[in-house]
Amino acid sequence: MRTAIFKKTMIAAFAILLPDIAFGQENTDTITAQTLDEVVIEAPKVIRKADMDVYHPSKSAVDNSKNGMQLIDNLMIPSLSVSDALGSVTAAGQSVQLRINGREATIDQVRALLPETIKRVEWMDNPGLRYGGANYVLNFIVANPTLGGSLQLNARPALNSACGFYMADAKFNSGKSQFEIGANYKLTNKIKTHRDYTETFTYPDGATLARKETSRGGTMDNTQGNLWASYNYIKPDTTVFVAEFFIHKDFTDKFLYNGLLSISDGTDDILLTDSHGNKGTTPSISLYLQQHFANRQMLVVDFSSSFYFGRSFSDYLEQIPDMSGYLTDIHTNIKDRNQAYGIEADYIKSWRNSRFTAGISYAANRNRSEYANLGGETFHQRQDKVYFFAEYFHRFGKWTATAGIGAQYTDFLFKESNRGNTSWSARPQATITYSLNQNHNFRLNFTSWQSTPSLAETNVVPQQLDGFQWRVGNQNLKTANSYMLTFRYGFNLPRVSGSFGIRAFTSPNAITPLLEWNEDRLITTYENSRGLKNLSFFLAPQIEIIPQWLTVSGYVQYRMERMKGTGYAINHNGWSGNASLQLAHWGFVLGAEYSYAQRDLWGEKISWGEDMNVITLDYNWKDWQFGVGIIMPFGKYDQGFKSLSKWNRNEQHMRLNMCMPFVTVAWNLQWGHQKRGVQKIINADASTDRSTAGGR
Repeated sequence: MRTAIFKKTMIAAFAILLPDIAFGQENTDTITAQTLDEVVIEAPKVIRKADMDVYHPSKSAVDNSKNGMQLIDNLMIPSLSVSDALGSVTAAGQSVQLRINGREATIDQVRALLPETIKRVEWMDNPGLRYGGANYVLNFIVANPTLGGSLQLNARPALNSACGFYMADAKFNSGKSQFEIGANYKLTNKIKTHRDYTETFTYPDGATLARKETSRGGTMDNTQGNLWASYNYIKPDTTVFVAEFFIHKDFTDKFLYNGLLSISDGTDDILLTDSHGNKGTTPSISLYLQQHFANRQMLVVDFSSSFYFGRSFSDYLEQIPDMSGYLTDIHTNIKDRNQAYGIEADYIKSWRNSRFTAGISYAANRNRSEYANLGGETFHQRQDKVYFFAEYFHRFGKWTATAGIGAQYTDFLFKESNRGNTSWSARPQATITYSLNQNHNFRLNFTSWQSTPSLAETNVVPQQLDGFQWRVGNQNLKTANSYMLTFRYGFNLPRVSGSFGIRAFTSPNAITPLLEWNEDRLITTYENSRGLKNLSFFLAPQIEIIPQWLTVSGYVQYRMERMKGTGYAINHNGWSGNASLQLAHWGFVLGAEYSYAQRDLWGEKISWGEDMNVITLDYNWKDWQFGVGIIMPFGKYDQGFKSLSKWNRNEQHMRLNMCMPFVTVAWNLQWGHQKRGVQKIINADASTDRSTAGGR
């Protein structure tokens, strides 16, 4: 009898411990196979949870990486487009919010992560309300701190142009404290550019005028640098304190085009020069406190502030060849002295199968713009935002549900005209997930967010763009609402994992440009449109062609959309996507990336980002990495837009000399045991706005 009871007790104990064993496997640092009495235990490449997909870096992924950007590139997460060479992380053509241990971070901070300290990466394509309306979130979970330190150095110069990236970062640990200092420098100087541009104007009386621009060459400058320093203190499971200082410097950000303008009315050809850009400095500070309490409660408070001192400029010149003087001579020079403050507080309470989160945030922008071309006339804008939210998550069996509601109050005022408006907006969100098993789950997510008018969209100072085109902001704009419903099926199959889904989006009062004639001037202003609707189908697979050696991943999307505004209704359909290939063995890593940018319909314009391809070959030896690569080995670089307005139909393609071979040298020196860079769970928004000088 006792023997039977003992056996039953052991079986019950094993059944209770089994989930904990699986959880421990989920959080281990590697996913290599282990053999125990002929039973092979192998963690899946991706663990699908109710609100995220979790990726555990393999030993080979860590060994072949020298910073956090390279690690996520080596993970080859489907739908994610990562380029360490270009310093970009996107998904489905949209921006990705980066976080470290739940706290919002920059690409520079992700680059400064040591791959050995990253335990897992959480990928969220339906982030909750506390993520501030982010489309996607990539969260790095970093190892618990111990003593030690590190020095990271990285250099990536181009071989045929004045272009390159350089970084240094050092961390020093002492007890519960960590000190960090780092800097980087991105050089882009006098890169050759060409612009293809055609347009046809239609006047209210039906007459038309066509203009075609033949490129005579140009240059692009985009040189910037960053400097950062931080101190953090952590007492595990009790208190975290972080103080950070960051300064961003735009040394020069300038586009210069020269062209020959042919006009359909038979007048002489015109030489034109179109130049625009900005330069400035943005220092920022951040203070953060995270306090744990009994019964799995936590309070998090974050304060941040930033300042922008800089100017934006635009110069547009038209001249008949061999004649003195200018037909058109436009100079715009705006000096900004802008500041922003933000504070946020969140309360989080967790239970075994549920979690409650509530928070409040306040963000203030104070903008001062001085127009040197208007005799130093000054304009002030004030904008205040208050946001409340509450969200509840619960797990029951194979089902999980999350529901929440947020409310945003926006108030902005223009001092000189004493005009502005206020608005309240609701932000509901809900998610239901059904997990058939570890390898298959289904998720239905509804989310919403608000977009407030920008400084450029509300600036009522007329800005001349060329001979007869002008731009004027609209101070009567209201906060725009957006809603999205997504159904996604996630799967893990032998050698194949990924997701398939359908996404529906609408923004019924989107803020968009509006073109209208005022006598002989074509004015670009802004309106709350009659809305954008689109429907997308997407597939994001990852395939192990040769396990541990050759892997490919990618994302393909087909989108149908319709945009309505004053006097127009436009339909647009199109494909977009990206693909990555990685072959790794014997310390060598061969990588290839291809991206076909999403074509976005907004207002009466279809615009597209960079169509890019990159090939790299890296070799890892001890603490060193040596590599070679080439940007745009195939095809033409193309970035541009197409206007479908009945008043001005135009199309522009910007071409850059982007076929750039480069070399990479990276060195990671580590001593002792590494301490993680303590990061925040929340991040108060204090990003300064800036003016935009007119430019065609």
